Amino acid sequence: MSLEEEFANVPEEVRWEGRYIVAKTRGRWEYVSRARNIRAAVILAIDEGHIILVEQFRVPLGRPSLEMPAGLIGDLDGSEGEDAELAAARELEEETGYRSGRMENLGEFYSSPGMVTETFTMFRAHDLVKVGEGGGTEGEGITVHRVPLAEFDRFIADKRAAGYGIDVRMLMLLGARIPELR
Repeated sequence: MSLEEEFANVPEEVRWEGRYIVAKTRGRWEYVSRARNIRAAVILAIDEGHIILVEQFRVPLGRPSLEMPAGLIGDLDGSEGEDAELAAARELEEETGYRSGRMENLGEFYSSPGMVTETFTMFRAHDLVKVGEGGGTEGEGITVHRVPLAEFDRFIADKRAAGYGIDVRMLMLLGARIPELR
């Protein structure tokens, strides 16, 4: 019997619910979802041969993490149904200090489909203009990195060697450097 057949008629049960996440089971399967239909936006921001990345301490990892700019959509009270493109533009400016002239929707993706139902919409930011310092909102402590694409692999390796967590979305950029993947 396939997993699809095994779980087709098994009800989903909520085991614990917080403000942002919900722990669930379906039969023997355990997984996590975002609460209140919250989604995420992730932004691929390349400016004149440089990729814009963010670094911030992540409590679940217990260390800093290197990531693409990103943020939640519809997480604030009263922002239910927030437009993903507007949220992405807002998060890009808050976190990095860059404003995008145009956002291109690259599609919806799942971050870890065997364990989390969370989806994120990937946006490509075009026509970037530096309008501020970035750093995120109060308490986020975001550091902005403007990394030459030609030095990206070394930058990631150096951060990994320094003990940083590296977001899985970096594979998209590392994979582009593997000849068989082009």
